[in-house]
Amino acid sequence: MNSRARAVAVFCLVGCACSVLAAQSPAPPRSLTATISSDRDAEPVTLTFFNRPIVTLRARILGRRPADRVAGAHQILEDLSHSGVTGPVLTEAVDGGVFITVGSVGVMGLSAVDVAELAGETLPVVTARTVANLQQALNEAHEARAPRMLVRASIAGLLAIALAGAVLWAVGRARRVVAAKFIELAERRVTGAGIAPLEALRASRVLDAQRHIVTASIALVDLIVIYSALTFTLRQFPYTRPWGESMSGFLLATVENLGLSVVNALPGLFTVLLIFTTVRFLVRLVRLWFDSVERGRVRPRWIYPDTAAPTRRLVTSLLWLLAIVVAYPYMPGSQTEAFKGVSVFLGLIVTFGSSGLVNQIMSGFMITYSRALRIGDFVKTGDVEGTVLHLGVLSTKVRTLMNEEVTIPNAVIVAQTTTDYSRSSATAPVYTPTSVTIGYDTPWRQVHALLLQAAARTPDLRTDPKPMVVQASLEDFYVKYTLLVSLERQESRLFALDVLHANIQDTFNEHGVQIMSPNYMLDPAAPKVVPKERWFAAPAAADPMWTAPHDIGTIHSTGSSSPALSGRRPAE
Repeated sequence: MNSRARAVAVFCLVGCACSVLAAQSPAPPRSLTATISSDRDAEPVTLTFFNRPIVTLRARILGRRPADRVAGAHQILEDLSHSGVTGPVLTEAVDGGVFITVGSVGVMGLSAVDVAELAGETLPVVTARTVANLQQALNEAHEARAPRMLVRASIAGLLAIALAGAVLWAVGRARRVVAAKFIELAERRVTGAGIAPLEALRASRVLDAQRHIVTASIALVDLIVIYSALTFTLRQFPYTRPWGESMSGFLLATVENLGLSVVNALPGLFTVLLIFTTVRFLVRLVRLWFDSVERGRVRPRWIYPDTAAPTRRLVTSLLWLLAIVVAYPYMPGSQTEAFKGVSVFLGLIVTFGSSGLVNQIMSGFMITYSRALRIGDFVKTGDVEGTVLHLGVLSTKVRTLMNEEVTIPNAVIVAQTTTDYSRSSATAPVYTPTSVTIGYDTPWRQVHALLLQAAARTPDLRTDPKPMVVQASLEDFYVKYTLLVSLERQESRLFALDVLHANIQDTFNEHGVQIMSPNYMLDPAAPKVVPKERWFAAPAAADPMWTAPHDIGTIHSTGSSSPALSGRRPAE
């Protein structure tokens, strides 16, 4: 038989798991120089013997698929193990592959097609690894049949389990002591520093958080002890030794990867720290400059003092956003798929939820930089009337005359008319109107004088500009008179008008002039006025603080003596 036929017989021997007797030939008896044809199979199969992976076969040789080759090699190894043969494991090269023997028995052949070239493997490397794995598996199979070795492994495993149990018991006993000492130390530090009283500290959840930290630390120690004992025990027995080695290798590889990740992340972390330190320094400079603008120390042409604070917040936000964008590539894990997935998820959330958000933000910019509203102004926007408390990016807060705090979205303010009663000057004061309707039989000059007299009796009205009366319209049955007054404080608008309306009624009643609001069709038989002697009819009572109409100007409309707040009316 020539060398090619001998090589074919050898590979068929491996695939079929049977022995082939080779005849004598002129070629050397231990040399296989033939070329064996093979092609790659779609389903690679891994040869495993005694729970240890040996090699992955990928080639189809002489029609034998990887599964058939693995089955034949496994049967040969089982027979050798039962016969007590453990080696030596030898290799012999042939054209296109390598033949592996144990003792004098052929076990398998490896073809160049069995090598995963895309993973960087080569046939010599795969052959050396296969020989080492096969020798170790045979030794462990032989060791598993030795009673003395099994007894020694069992004793070592039991000792490891007993030691782990003792450690767990000691850790469990020490848990309460450690937690108590930790909490006692925290209480002493907090109460000693005067941060909070002991009762408040114990009533809070700070101590609960510390107990949870101690519990988590003890649980981590327990897991480490159990993991170590289990790994050691599995490595004592030949069959479970691969599992123990994989667990030990996983732990070591994890610690090694974490350490290398920390070391590799140091340059990036340093760059991120440098970027954020620089931006923090710039933010402080920006804050100092805008504070100077807000206080009037610096007067740039393109910004007003009342818009300095929101502009500072905007510039600061943009600087920090720029810092995040620049530092993103240097952050540890920024190139991982998980980090990219989280970034995409956050981007989708911002995209789908930003339509209304951007509308509110742009409306806030419009309110701020158009200087439509200022904090402290008394305004009326829609149906809400009150003092502006806060101008935010998304909403504006207004305190009404009823001391209610109303939050209005910025987009709502931009979409409707807003009246600011606090934007006044000496030449262009803000007037507050109040109207009455009087019949044509009353001289208009008398009505003017009565309204001005009522205004003179009312506190919290400015004397400059002086109150004025205009005839707003001539209706079918009456004349509409409007009294225009300027308030000292717009936030007391409701109470000042309350006193003014009371004084108007008293003044008109004093002079027998009937107020026909809102309208009337016929003149009554007698004027509808309240005589002076009935001004304080029961249950009303005269206020001794107001002894004359002209003393009203000395009383302010705020405080405990305010007639608007107390419900009192001036007395004659």
